[in-house]
Amino acid sequence: MTISFKLRMLCLTGTLAVIGLFLSKQSVIPGAYALETSNFKTVRTTSAVVHTVNDWVEFSGKLEATDEVTVRSKVTGSIVDVKFRDGQLVRKGDILFIIDPAPYKTELARARAAYAQAKAKQDLALLDLSRGKKLIGTHAISQRDYDVLNNAARESKAAREIAEAEVESARLSESYTRITAPVTGRISRAELTVGNLVAAGIDSPVLASIVALDPLYVAFNADERTYLNYIDKLSNKDKPEVLVGLADEKDYPHKAILHSVDNHLSTETGTIRMRALLDNPTSRLLPGLQARVRLQASKSYTAVMIDQTLIRTDQDRRYVLVVGNNDKVEYRPLELGNRQGELIVVKKGLNKGDRVISDGAQLVSPGETVVVSKDESPSSKSREGNKSS
Repeated sequence: MTISFKLRMLCLTGTLAVIGLFLSKQSVIPGAYALETSNFKTVRTTSAVVHTVNDWVEFSGKLEATDEVTVRSKVTGSIVDVKFRDGQLVRKGDILFIIDPAPYKTELARARAAYAQAKAKQDLALLDLSRGKKLIGTHAISQRDYDVLNNAARESKAAREIAEAEVESARLSESYTRITAPVTGRISRAELTVGNLVAAGIDSPVLASIVALDPLYVAFNADERTYLNYIDKLSNKDKPEVLVGLADEKDYPHKAILHSVDNHLSTETGTIRMRALLDNPTSRLLPGLQARVRLQASKSYTAVMIDQTLIRTDQDRRYVLVVGNNDKVEYRPLELGNRQGELIVVKKGLNKGDRVISDGAQLVSPGETVVVSKDESPSSKSREGNKSS
């Protein structure tokens, strides 16, 4: 073997050694890192955010009609027509029932004839009085005869006025045969139908009932603190706003205006009755429906907030697990405020940007190092409850 051949082999061996060393660095170092991080558990986090919010107080309430009336007949007679369907929306002045008008039309005609007769007698008496004035001036008649003529004129005037009142009374009675809706609202079923005889007066049977639907009252019992907070605002031109939600609604989509407060606080419950006015233009809402009522209890302020689903319970304590410095898990007890949609106010325990574990919290313990795979922030739509403000 020649010296030159040995040198070539030596160079080739050195080259292969360098290449092998390079390849070993490329594969061994990442592998070691992967082996090290594979020992850490992976979690997902959601960052605490800061929003401008209001505090709210919530009460249970009920929708009530602003007006509810019973329909009765003012005249006696037989029902000859019913002009509505059961449960129909009616407007003030709509004809609901018709009582047989024939007897009342006859009475009205008689009263008008009597009025015409009285009017003719008055005209004659006034004519006689006018003649008497001329005759007494020439002493053609005595003072007594003139007084008789004057008295006859006054009596005829009174008789005409009585006849005129009788006409008006008969006209009213005839108009009462058309029973109309006293308010706008939804009517009940007809309690009496065509052919039934009804009597007049307060003891007459109820023909139907009507409840006004637009607007409605939202009635609720508020505590003393809420009363003191809102009583001064009632005298303002701009009435306080009340948010309302129904049983099938998640949030508080309806806006009402605080309308009135009762005149005393219940000593038994420590609450006072309040009512708000709620517009109901479609008449979809009905009296008697249960409602949830929310009133603003504070001025706007900034607060740290997180999703309510991130909060964990330790006996009577609320807490979250946070990924802190050096990716170590920290235990954070919380002091919570009011809910704001899907978020909740954190009074103490978190700062803006703190990474709260949202997925994998049940697999890790405080002090443990973790790997964060993804960090998310609560979406703005989660604050729908606070948007109402």
